[in-house]
Amino acid sequence: MDKVKELESNFNHGISIAERKNIIVTGVKKIESFDSDEFLMDTTLGYLSIKGSELEIVKLDTYQGNVSIKGLVDSVNYLDDFSKKNKDNSFIGKLFK
Repeated sequence: MDKVKELESNFNHGISIAERKNIIVTGVKKIESFDSDEFLMDTTLGYLSIKGSELEIVKLDTYQGNVSIKGLVDSVNYLDDFSKKNKDNSFIGKLFK
């Protein structure tokens, strides 16, 4: 288990966008969901949402934590309270609010 934490802490997070067509994200721990309009991924610095059109994965390196995406990028947004929002939107979360 310590090796997993050690690997995750060694991922440097960065974003590189070229001409709104290609984006490279480093420090990705997990891709939560994706389709041609939106990617949601867990990075070493929090959840990251990438929105656009005709988005697709070009390269995925799970060992290094790198993701390369092509398509028209409209927005890049960090979601600070992603896990809290999901809990608040559940039936139990709304019941105890």
